[in-house]
Amino acid sequence: MRAENLAGEQRKLYELALAAREHAYAPYSHFAVGAAVRCADGKCYSGCNVENASYGLCCCGERNAIFAAVGAGQRQLEALCVVADTPAPVAPCGACRQVMSEFKIKTIILGNLRGDIKICTPEELLPYGFSL
Repeated sequence: MRAENLAGEQRKLYELALAAREHAYAPYSHFAVGAAVRCADGKCYSGCNVENASYGLCCCGERNAIFAAVGAGQRQLEALCVVADTPAPVAPCGACRQVMSEFKIKTIILGNLRGDIKICTPEELLPYGFSL
């Protein structure tokens, strides 16, 4: 699928994720990631990856977007889009997959800068993930 074929809210999330990616701080890996999440009330939150020399303390764009929403009091997260400069739609790390699963985000949009898109569910990304 292509980003230009995304409709309405999904297209908006893709554009917000692209914009968030511009704020990424990735001086070591040079792998900039942006993400945006839409909540049940229609509000959207974005995030980018932030890394430091101690990679274990780094935070991915997906988690930063989700945590921004949760920090603002949101609990019902409907859709998330994540983009990076990858040959195919970006593949979230295991920690991000777990967070997406735990918050039961219904629609996950994976993309890249060329506009390639894959839409999936948390279950497809993380079968048997822990969930409340």
